Amino acid sequence: MLEPLTSCRIETTENATASPKDENDHIPEATSANSKSFVTEEHFVVEDHTQSLVAKAEDKEVEKEREEEQREEEEEEEEEEEKRQDDEDDEQKLESEGWAVFKADGVEFKLNLKQRVEGERKENSAENNAEKDEDDGAERYYIDHVSALLLSTLPTADTTSPPAAPFNHRIVSARPSQIRNFYTINWQEVLGGGRFGQVHKCVENSSGLTLAAKIIKARSQKEKEVVKNEIQVMNNLDHANLIQLYAAYESRNDIILVLEYVGGGELFDRIIDENYTLMELDAVVFIRQICEGLQHMHKMSVLHLDLKPENILCVSRVTNKIKIIDFGLARIYKPREKLKVNFGTPEFLAPEVINYDYVSFNTDMWSLGVITYMLLSGLCPFLGDDDNQTLNNILACQWNFEEQEFIDTSEEAKDFISRLLLVNRRYHCPLLFLLILQKTMCRSRRSSCVPSTDC
Repeated sequence: MLEPLTSCRIETTENATASPKDENDHIPEATSANSKSFVTEEHFVVEDHTQSLVAKAEDKEVEKEREEEQREEEEEEEEEEEKRQDDEDDEQKLESEGWAVFKADGVEFKLNLKQRVEGERKENSAENNAEKDEDDGAERYYIDHVSALLLSTLPTADTTSPPAAPFNHRIVSARPSQIRNFYTINWQEVLGGGRFGQVHKCVENSSGLTLAAKIIKARSQKEKEVVKNEIQVMNNLDHANLIQLYAAYESRNDIILVLEYVGGGELFDRIIDENYTLMELDAVVFIRQICEGLQHMHKMSVLHLDLKPENILCVSRVTNKIKIIDFGLARIYKPREKLKVNFGTPEFLAPEVINYDYVSFNTDMWSLGVITYMLLSGLCPFLGDDDNQTLNNILACQWNFEEQEFIDTSEEAKDFISRLLLVNRRYHCPLLFLLILQKTMCRSRRSSCVPSTDC
């Protein structure tokens, strides 16, 4: 019975004795395994650290590039600012020396106003045998005071501005309500009409103010947008020579514009009226006002695009004060956004409109040349037997002063027109043409109202 126990104990002892050896035999393997595991982990750590360093280096490179780009942009801005400052300094220097600088459409005009004024004064002094102080108020004739030059050149003419509208300039939007709730419209008295509809005299019920209601048929959304463009344009224009907008009302089938009332009739009526003798001096007064209205429009980046005698109203039948009307075809002009139009009145269309080319401020100035031609002669320079011939005459720029009506017209007036009716032309600034209206333009033998001592 004891033997199995001893044997068993011995076996156990042997197993126990063998156990440390076995353990020692396994230690290297375990150590080797652990070592392998440690190296692998370290390898990953090193690899991750290397990738992190590379990413940081790339970030620093990108940041450095951004800083360089920012520095270059700042340098360019500084250069542009210095250039702009230099240009301003040059302009101020020119102005201090008596020069006026006109800029538009990338074209720059420099005009020695001081020299012109001094020359004008010397001429007047020689003619009148009277000494004048040549330095008296020369600065008044800079660009911001060009109208003063016109006052001095037309001493016998009424060169004051037309009366302003009987209300302050308003920003108007079409109200969805009936105009009859606020105004009494005289449907029997038609002030004018055209493709848009009719204009009637009306009175505001609350104030008794006399106004004009322009009723425009607008059934579709597209037609309504056209009228709302006219409203937007008029909201930008505040000048005594431009008709003013008072209110607007929108209904299902039309939009009604309530406008300043002007009761002197169309300028066209005076041109064709056989009982009215239009002197060259009268033409000067009309054109000066049109130039001033255009000057404001172009300053506000607005093109009229339908300038003609029918769209110029006389304030009254006994004065030469006028207001430009009908901005239904007008557009807000952005030089970088090329604009083309295919509408207008044939006789007054500029070549670029007929060719469906880009329009600009020059388009209005061409129409001004046609109007001046008509005021001085009662004739249209390009009128043909039909519209096609008229348009061809415009494209060929076929016109002349050979008609009998131009026998007594001054050379200065003809030169004024010739500067406007050019096919390939640079920007014509209205201010420049205000300056061209010199005293000598009043010397026409047709203009008997001008005293010989002054003109």
